[in-house]
Amino acid sequence: MSEFWERETWGIPERIVCLTEEFTEILYLLGEEDRIVGISAYTVRPPEAKRDKEVVSAFIGGSVKKIKALEPDLVLGFSDIQAQLAHDLIKENLSVLIFNQRSLGEILDVIVQVGALVGRRRSAEELARGYAERLREVARESAGEGRRRVYFEEWDEPRITAIQWVGELIEIAGGENVFADRSCGKLAKERFVDDEEIQAADPEVIIGCWCGKEVDLQSIRDRPGYGELQAVRQGKVFEMDPAIILQPGPAALTDGLDKLVELISGE
Repeated sequence: MSEFWERETWGIPERIVCLTEEFTEILYLLGEEDRIVGISAYTVRPPEAKRDKEVVSAFIGGSVKKIKALEPDLVLGFSDIQAQLAHDLIKENLSVLIFNQRSLGEILDVIVQVGALVGRRRSAEELARGYAERLREVARESAGEGRRRVYFEEWDEPRITAIQWVGELIEIAGGENVFADRSCGKLAKERFVDDEEIQAADPEVIIGCWCGKEVDLQSIRDRPGYGELQAVRQGKVFEMDPAIILQPGPAALTDGLDKLVELISGE
């Protein structure tokens, strides 16, 4: 029998598996990294996490056996893409919490919610407030500049444009997301675009950020009709590291935003 009366706290998970990087980074920033027992193979932030924690998942899938062996009292995951893995873990009687943050506001909310889960709500609120102020500051700095039309490509075949938080960061960084109407789509298929639409938008900046593989910039330039796009003619076709922008957490709010400002401003 578990001697629960010996605990100093109740309701706070002691052994957490993070199926995506943002939860790992949040817990490290809050000084709660000792609670983490398992992480995603795609975790690069902070770098010591990959050294110190056991890798138990990719993104879509993971090792139910490995995760169960770690005896977690909470598994944290992200989005409907991990629904099957969450289902398999729940069938093994594990506690699973899946978030679905898509906007900047939701990312800040999740930081606070994760902090509350580990008894660090106040610290998490301070962290979120700091990020919010930085977003406002960057938005103020870019407000008076000419806004360049930006096409952000999250995948090449089929073409998938920016998810909501990326689209919002483009606007904060001083750009105009040419497919802002698509960015709010929660499903990837809602963000499909075709070459005809891209050519009609005539972006001044193209940012390739293919999750899971290197961007072939020359293949983008060589697409039929792309030679006439302003971005191609002016040499404004860039690659961006998915690790700093496609994770809906601290990385996107810091290094990701900084890189967008650099690419869009041309500085």
